[in-house]
Amino acid sequence: MDPLPTAAAPAVVPLLEDFSLEMTGKDTPALEEARAFIPAGTRINVTFLGNEDPGLRLAAARAALRYGYTPVPHLSARRLRSRAELEGILAALRSDGTADNVFVVGGDPTTPHGPYDDSLALIRSGLLRTYGVRHVGISGYPEGHPAIAGPALWSAMTEKTAALAEQGLSGDVITQFGFAAAPVLTWVEAVRARGIDAPVRIGVPGPAGVKRLMAYAARFGVGTSTSIARKYGFSLTNLMGTAGPDRFLHDLASGYDTRRHGVLKLHFYTFGGLRATSRWIADFRA
Repeated sequence: MDPLPTAAAPAVVPLLEDFSLEMTGKDTPALEEARAFIPAGTRINVTFLGNEDPGLRLAAARAALRYGYTPVPHLSARRLRSRAELEGILAALRSDGTADNVFVVGGDPTTPHGPYDDSLALIRSGLLRTYGVRHVGISGYPEGHPAIAGPALWSAMTEKTAALAEQGLSGDVITQFGFAAAPVLTWVEAVRARGIDAPVRIGVPGPAGVKRLMAYAARFGVGTSTSIARKYGFSLTNLMGTAGPDRFLHDLASGYDTRRHGVLKLHFYTFGGLRATSRWIADFRA
């Protein structure tokens, strides 16, 4: 059974305007099922998984556009085997009318499969604008990255933001999901202190089983099981239970100050539960 959200406090409501969702290429049937709960124009990010056929990703982006949403296909730099492969993907997106918005990420492989070491190299290729991309999302890591040191993360963000501006592309930052609002807001202040004023979409774990949430957290280096339970408010003695982001969103809203944090929005990681997450958001907003 899907977890039922508590009521959203008035301060949370502005954050829930223009939220975005994440799906995989295999989630197209789930997107159809979730349409009743997703507002028109919602940004739908389509992930770039190594074990999915490229055709599935393209079909998912087309479906998002067909249903009245804004598709945001992901491009995984280190998974791309050649410049020709990147051009082929971008050409297909342009042909489908789904190239306006993309999200670029380095990707999981330690060793690049082709010429792009990271997402900055992909941006600097100049191909995004050539193929009609107008808006580019980049990654942010409020609680750090398990394989990349903090100074390198800050340098990469600064350089990517500058590279997008040089090419006349707008952008935003989508953060890794977290379980505590305080470190996220502190990190956003540090982003603004570096002169980066792009909108920041805060990564939010959609409602899911406790065991699944902890598994994803361990995979991405978000925190230990004990700290996650303490921050998020669920019990480790009930691993069969489910948890939603009610507490996280209330804490985020209570600490959000537009003067210090600029424009913040929400990005929901669905963990395979696109319909459950979309319905949870609709209930929470209502």
